[in-house]
Amino acid sequence: MTASAPSIHLDGVSKWYGEVLGLNEVTAAFGPGVSGLLGPNGAGKSTLMKLVCGMLKPSLGRVLLCGQTPFNRPAIMARLGHCPEADAAYPNASAVDVLTYLLRLSGFTSHEARQRANQALDRVGLADAKQRAVTGYSKGMRQRVKLAQALAHEPDVLVLDEPLNGLDPPGRRELGALIRELGDEGRCVLVSSHILHEVEDLAPRVLLLNTGRVLAEGTVAQIRRELSEHPLVVRIGTPTPRPLAARLLEVQGVIRVEWIEDGIEVLSRSPDLLFDRIASASEEEGVTVSSVTPADEDLEAVFRYLTR
Repeated sequence: MTASAPSIHLDGVSKWYGEVLGLNEVTAAFGPGVSGLLGPNGAGKSTLMKLVCGMLKPSLGRVLLCGQTPFNRPAIMARLGHCPEADAAYPNASAVDVLTYLLRLSGFTSHEARQRANQALDRVGLADAKQRAVTGYSKGMRQRVKLAQALAHEPDVLVLDEPLNGLDPPGRRELGALIRELGDEGRCVLVSSHILHEVEDLAPRVLLLNTGRVLAEGTVAQIRRELSEHPLVVRIGTPTPRPLAARLLEVQGVIRVEWIEDGIEVLSRSPDLLFDRIASASEEEGVTVSSVTPADEDLEAVFRYLTR
């Protein structure tokens, strides 16, 4: 990845607020695509995002945005789009007027600012409401306005703090698809959320924070497989469970096999060996396997294990 490519880098970053430690020696890198930032309240998510957005200066370490330090650097900040968690609407101003004003402040001509404002609002699903005052919008509509202003100037990097908060289920699906699309376009998109399955649907890669420290990073499946002290539960759908159960009990790392409705449930410390044996046993024994489902290979389980 070149220094100017859409990217976020943190190298040994710590941030103190007086005697309070907000972030503790965090090293992480995010490139093109969507990455998730997870953690409970007080984990350090907001501090990390403010550092990336140039709102804070690190106490120790280095933050780079597209290869440059973002703090007090207006030129590099032009490559960033930020969707904050908090609302801030101008009284009685329409959505298109708000975005046009913000784009004018960013240096665009009046005509180009208006054009970009309309395009961004259309893209987030506000084409029919963009002439209305933002103060009369619902929470979900205000979220769409914030996302529109974040992408109106076509930034390379997007930092989205709880972007789906306040949206109904159809709205979450719609904007979730848009966020994935922005990542597919080659932008570096960092998304924060407190809803675990939401981030799992949005981001192939996640960074888990707790008390200012990195707990784990990578895909959910990679992180889960590293937790060898916590056996993986796998549910296997099959109409003939007995011969398959007998074969799986021979696999190294399998702790137990139990009968469940429509199949068996296996507890294993060696999931890769287990999955290989399921495939080979199915072929050799002629057993029909209708489904293989890891029961706890999701963010909820991973975070629960890591914070015990």
